[in-house]
Amino acid sequence: MRRTPRRIEFFQGTLDSTSEIQDARIFDTTLRDGEQTPRTSFSYEDKREIAALLDEMGTHVIEAGFPVNSDAEFEAVRDIAAASTTDVCGLARVVEQDIEAALDSGVDMVHTFVSTSDVQLEDSMHATREQAKQRAIESVERVKEAGVECMFSPMDATRTDEEFLLEVVEATSQAGADWINIPDTTGVATPTRFGKMVAKVVDATVEGTHVDVHTHDDFGLAAANALAGFEAGASQAQVSVNGIGERAGNAAYEEVVMALRSLYDVDTGIDTTKITELSRLVEERSDVPTPGNKPVVGDNAFSHESGIHAAGVIENTDTFEPGVMTPEMVGAERELVLGKHTGNHSVRQRLEEVGYEPTEDEVREVTRRVKDFGAEKQRVTMDELEKFAREVGVEQVEEVRA
Repeated sequence: MRRTPRRIEFFQGTLDSTSEIQDARIFDTTLRDGEQTPRTSFSYEDKREIAALLDEMGTHVIEAGFPVNSDAEFEAVRDIAAASTTDVCGLARVVEQDIEAALDSGVDMVHTFVSTSDVQLEDSMHATREQAKQRAIESVERVKEAGVECMFSPMDATRTDEEFLLEVVEATSQAGADWINIPDTTGVATPTRFGKMVAKVVDATVEGTHVDVHTHDDFGLAAANALAGFEAGASQAQVSVNGIGERAGNAAYEEVVMALRSLYDVDTGIDTTKITELSRLVEERSDVPTPGNKPVVGDNAFSHESGIHAAGVIENTDTFEPGVMTPEMVGAERELVLGKHTGNHSVRQRLEEVGYEPTEDEVREVTRRVKDFGAEKQRVTMDELEKFAREVGVEQVEEVRA
């Protein structure tokens, strides 16, 4: 993958360190945890379509669902596993029925989990620490006995007694787990604390076991915590498209992937030019609207209205955009929005795009009308702009529209 030009220039000063992460894998859980978004349900066709695009983009692992949940879920997971070139994962509790259903679905990886925090053990699982640990070991051993890759998660790791957490991690790693996932199940981690925890987990695993992180966005820190996990030695992060998931959601696929590429200079191998397409597909199928100010994929991510910003971007897009991330990199387009804050430069450019040749005075008068119209909280469309141009008497030298 070709690196973004001018990286050295952009990272002089406070951002001059780009070597904290050497390589990183992406585990997508849109079809599992993402589907747990309240009032969201994917059909069989939805799952197949989303999985196909994730696969095409080069996502490293697709968690297709929870096979034991229903016959329809089992069929969807099975068919995605059969159709995908990338690794497909199925979720399972540390329960024999769950493990066998996941194995029967033909997935490449079984992701098994058990609560380890005292609050969940006592009030949700109604089990002791020792019972939880033993079930975890037995489940990992069963998956490995079947010749399938195994991931183990100590659920609610960030609220688990650290000594017990490391005890469970060490035991499941020794039992053969290929991956240890550290979930911030309730979104209470902060980047520095989470990084320290992940580093201790990395040290507690045996050779050949890799560490993965799963972060939630209850305090808006999911992406930051996922990146902190990578910095601390995790090899993979679990994400969902548009950040959908339980409660406030998960670390967003698009945010983590683009931060890795643009801020850390890590080549994940993912085709980022399809990120906007993927986001729109998941938005439509999940019926969860994407906010305009959503990083990377929101309608405003590469839009400019303010006169100072628009004028700078017209001259050089690097002035008021990150520079190391462009709309083309994620399959989006830049937009100069007309409204209350619009300046002369933006109005001139938009008029010239549709074949007008305004004078300086005409640009100022059209801009005044655009500002007044936008101040009334009305959307200034190109039709409105051309109407203002005709009213002012701007000459149209050519017709450029089809």
